[in-house]
Amino acid sequence: MSNSMTQTSSSATLRTHSIFWLDASVNNEENITAQKKLRSIINQLRTFVDPEEFLDRVRFIPQGDLTMLIVSGQMGRIVVPEMQKLAQVSSIYVYCFDKEANLQWSQPYKKVKAVCTKLDELIDIIRVDQKNRGRNEEALAMDILDRSSTELNGEFLHSQLLIDVLIRMKPSQQDKNELLALLKKEYKANEVDLKLVNELHVTYESAKAIWWYTREPFLYPMMNKALRVRNTELIFLFRTVIRDIYEQLVVHQCQKRVTVYRGQILSIGEYKNLRKSSCGSMISLNSFLSTSLNRKIVERFAQQNMHLCASGDYVVVIFEIEADPDVVCTMNDKDKNRRPFAQIDELSYYGEESEVLFMLGSIFRLSDISHDQSSLSADATISIIRMTLCSDHDNDLKQLYDHMKNEYDRPRSNNQTVRSSTIVPLILYDLVRSDEIMRKIIKSDHRINSYCKISVRFYKNHDIIRSYRNLTVRIDTMI
Repeated sequence: MSNSMTQTSSSATLRTHSIFWLDASVNNEENITAQKKLRSIINQLRTFVDPEEFLDRVRFIPQGDLTMLIVSGQMGRIVVPEMQKLAQVSSIYVYCFDKEANLQWSQPYKKVKAVCTKLDELIDIIRVDQKNRGRNEEALAMDILDRSSTELNGEFLHSQLLIDVLIRMKPSQQDKNELLALLKKEYKANEVDLKLVNELHVTYESAKAIWWYTREPFLYPMMNKALRVRNTELIFLFRTVIRDIYEQLVVHQCQKRVTVYRGQILSIGEYKNLRKSSCGSMISLNSFLSTSLNRKIVERFAQQNMHLCASGDYVVVIFEIEADPDVVCTMNDKDKNRRPFAQIDELSYYGEESEVLFMLGSIFRLSDISHDQSSLSADATISIIRMTLCSDHDNDLKQLYDHMKNEYDRPRSNNQTVRSSTIVPLILYDLVRSDEIMRKIIKSDHRINSYCKISVRFYKNHDIIRSYRNLTVRIDTMI
């Protein structure tokens, strides 16, 4: 598993969206008031008066994170030409006194979304744009089952195991308190969101987990980025919310086959990896996946964000997903639906129609990647990535489990083979890569030792798939 599993628990690593504001008068009284309003839209806001400091900071924004820029007309002329080329910059807003003059010089730069002379107008435009972009701009956490790559396949399986541990561990009040402490630290400079944290503390209940998850810009950006960068310690703090969302999805599981859509901004690297994957490859999306039954909504998103393709660093795509509930929940296996999906209109904070949410770790089979021009302008095409939801009991996954058996059986550096009696604990420890988390798992229930012996018996009989399923399906008897 990658070293990213052991990343620092600092919440600074979990900020996906941010606003950078460059203006010589950014700290006057009027602009400070505006900053408070902007933080209610995107919590992470930084201000600059020096263009060089601003440019240096923007260049070091992590890959996968996206930043919106506010610049004055005068400084915009200096920095916008370079900002247009940077993949990390999604949108630019010019705040100025002379609208006509600044419209002229900014017109060639496709990332310039608006030129405003009034702060309230600027804030309203950013609020609407951010709501429209929403989760679709965030990088997807994808694991691809690649028959030629041991490392990728190991991450694929480990991610699945981690999710199964999360949804079966019993909630801990201590972890809830630690999560609240993290949120209070993250939003301490934001009065609006700090009130939300206090409201969460007082009113949160399991039946409203999805309601809180969709209440932008609150829980989901931090949670999904923790999942994407595989920050295990932070993921475990969110496990109560993850488990509650899972249980709501099970209760409200879609009962008929659906076709859903998602507009998505992919880095060119992510897109090339998908293009290299052969049809029939399996893909695990290791964050909650929000989709829509309404293709037109998704097409509008694609049209609004085609300007991001200008730099060559991003591609705007539409995922088209066929999902059959019988695949994840059969008549004989209804209590083992580990990857549910549900239409959440009545559960969501916004109550928007046609939203279907998939459980994190849902596995899809890649069907086809094609280009579509029918719904866009004559000079633009968009990639349509077609996938089908599949079961975690798929034959290709059995082959992966067999491979993992061989991997754990291979000789180590000291020419010793790992003993069978250590296989399951080794997988579990390799999964979390943290002594503290391992102690939490064991503390949950001391039956872990007898439980591991059952899995080891399957392993000794060369039945790795039963060993794995014992690890995942019966883990709820352990913790």
